[in-house]
Amino acid sequence: MYLTPKSGLFLAGSCITAIAAVGSVFELSYGDPNLGFQTTAIILGLSIPLTGLFFLAAVRDAKANIK
Repeated sequence: MYLTPKSGLFLAGSCITAIAAVGSVFELSYGDPNLGFQTTAIILGLSIPLTGLFFLAAVRDAKANIK
């Protein structure tokens, strides 16, 4: 089995941050974000790299557990 609880948590983090990024894009394109422009832009700026990092960490963990 390749999926461990650790890689599952990384995948969950990747999904959550990807959803945050998409939501932030929609909020910013709407023109009047609920949390304000600056806060929404910060969330977007952080969530994009975190999505990639979490996904890569999940893949690396799964590859490390291949038997």
